[in-house]
Amino acid sequence: MDSRGPVSLDEEVAALSRGADRDSLFMQAALTIPGHAEPVLVRVRNLSAGGMLAESPARVAEGATVEVELRNVGAVPGRIVWVGEGKFGVAFDRAVNPQAVRRQVVQKQDLPPHLSRLGKPDKAIYRRR
Repeated sequence: MDSRGPVSLDEEVAALSRGADRDSLFMQAALTIPGHAEPVLVRVRNLSAGGMLAESPARVAEGATVEVELRNVGAVPGRIVWVGEGKFGVAFDRAVNPQAVRRQVVQKQDLPPHLSRLGKPDKAIYRRR
């Protein structure tokens, strides 16, 4: 077993991501990949503040810069740090709040009548999971 520490930035980011708290989930995100005209839909399997594990039949290259459109957060730039069979890891360039991504936005018209009077009509209401 090799006892040396991470030597490249990619290895260092991957090592930090493995130790981070991750939320397991099943959601879709739009991934903008260089060389693709349109964003690609990917399945997000787990998410941490520093990155995510995604599944997609699209081919991605290790080291490629990408942008991920995450629900309630917006576009997050990052880099592909590893690629496996149909799966890959993305390290984000900035930290995100995984709980904000998980939060489901409920529109006022989706609420039952006894709750529709709560909150201000121009603000989104978040449902806790």
